[in-house]
Amino acid sequence: MLQSLHVKNLALMEETEIEFGEGLNILTGETGAGKSLLIGSINLALGGKFDKELLRKGADSALVELVFFVQDERVSGKLKELELEEAEDGTVIISRKLQAGKSTCKINGETVAAKQVKELAEVLIDIHGQHEHQSLLNKKKHMEILDSYCGEAYLKPAMAVEAAFGECRGLKKRLEEETMDEQELAREKSLAEFEFQEIEEAKPVPGEDEELERRYRKMVNGKRITESLAESYRYTGNDGQEGAGSCLSRALRAIRSVSMYDGRLEELEQQLSEVDNLLADYNRDVSEYMADCEFDEESFRQVEDRLNVLNHLKGKYACSLEEVLKYKESRQQLLEKLKDYDIYIEGLKKELAAAEKKLWEACEALSLVRRRNAGILAKKLKDALVHLNFLTVDFEIAVIPKGQITERGYDEVEFLISTNPGEALKPLNQVASGGELSRIMLAIKTVLAGRDSIDTLIFDEIDAGISGKTAWKVSEQMNIVSGAHQVICITHLPQIAAMADIHFVIEKSSTDNTTITDIHRMDEEESLAELARLLGSDSLTEAALGNAREMRSQALTYKKINLSGN
Repeated sequence: MLQSLHVKNLALMEETEIEFGEGLNILTGETGAGKSLLIGSINLALGGKFDKELLRKGADSALVELVFFVQDERVSGKLKELELEEAEDGTVIISRKLQAGKSTCKINGETVAAKQVKELAEVLIDIHGQHEHQSLLNKKKHMEILDSYCGEAYLKPAMAVEAAFGECRGLKKRLEEETMDEQELAREKSLAEFEFQEIEEAKPVPGEDEELERRYRKMVNGKRITESLAESYRYTGNDGQEGAGSCLSRALRAIRSVSMYDGRLEELEQQLSEVDNLLADYNRDVSEYMADCEFDEESFRQVEDRLNVLNHLKGKYACSLEEVLKYKESRQQLLEKLKDYDIYIEGLKKELAAAEKKLWEACEALSLVRRRNAGILAKKLKDALVHLNFLTVDFEIAVIPKGQITERGYDEVEFLISTNPGEALKPLNQVASGGELSRIMLAIKTVLAGRDSIDTLIFDEIDAGISGKTAWKVSEQMNIVSGAHQVICITHLPQIAAMADIHFVIEKSSTDNTTITDIHRMDEEESLAELARLLGSDSLTEAALGNAREMRSQALTYKKINLSGN
């Protein structure tokens, strides 16, 4: 359930907080007061598109925050799926800070992407916009509604169809890509043989190039290495007076001549002796390295030629020798495939035929689920339409297999309706007016609500194009839906407003050259005054209030009867 909505610095709203309740929450107000802006702010919080023009004049940013209270395993599961923390008290707080060029979304205080908010919103709230009923003119929407009604029974066959369709599409693509004529086959085979042979003859070994690179660098820089080592050996050796070895030997002889007089001097002699040994080891290693450092022209040429071969392979086939060897293996597999090419293609065709059969069977299973539920849903929708003042309505859902298979099966679903006795059933887009479409959508929402676990339903002026007795019927239907769900409804009809469990009014006021939209919850007397205004009264006379009280009384009587009937 949506507990509250907090809006700050959005369009005409300076700062507004609304606490919703259970049952039927009605919002009314003058035209242009900002009723639809309120629903728009909820959409923004749930990741809707933001236009910087919506920022209140003079404000750098806006804020929209929704607080839900939920006790639903689906919501808990969705939070876990999105790797988000679940509050211990069952609240879910969704907020969005809106700035020019950017926005920040948070769920329970954790920054998230707008996509994550939209995914979570799917299990929290269902918003019916002003013009959503127009979508009923599109047959794709009819299939979506039927599939939604099918519920759990739809999921398994639908997933099977999607998987089988993907498999068929992949096999068709492979068959198309790999079907070749004799000339193409000969060219492909010749190229694969050449590439395989080139790598095979080189016999690359993983890591070989790295070792050769090291040797090559040493050979290329051999002269400089030899000169530097000779200089180092000269300065650290025993030849001549400058060598560190000669100087160290003299220093050692000097300390030995007095070390017997003090134990501390013996320790110093030992330290100097260790240094002398280390320097002698260094000089011996340098001498051995220089002995092995003689440049061999033949060895250098062999290393250089081998590196050229390996670098050619890496440049042509891959970035590393490991990948070159994998490519060689793929060429070998291709040659084996081309060797028995006809058998391979025939095998692909058989595999595709088997996949197409599986796809057809999956489509049959999905179509059966749709056909079984179509009649049930059609009857429920017809009953709901009768309650909405379609007195002589006939309604059917046609599930027709079509030639082309898609990832949603081979069915085409279409809603058919007749609103006059003896008149043939026709598609909705041929007979339904705007007001009728609005009532049909309400009937659909009502029926689906009985199978839907979403707590909160929002209707933005679903009463468009209706009045009088029909408006009462819509009002009664809204009350029925609000028995199982929290309903938030924006309306301009007094018949619907009279049925409110909680009534809010949205008002626009101007002060100091500033226009502000505000909303507040009304008590019973204030609600009666608003009903009188909706009934068309220019002034709050006793007669107008009397009409409002009568309408409210009629609504409360119906609510009481409906409650006792349940």
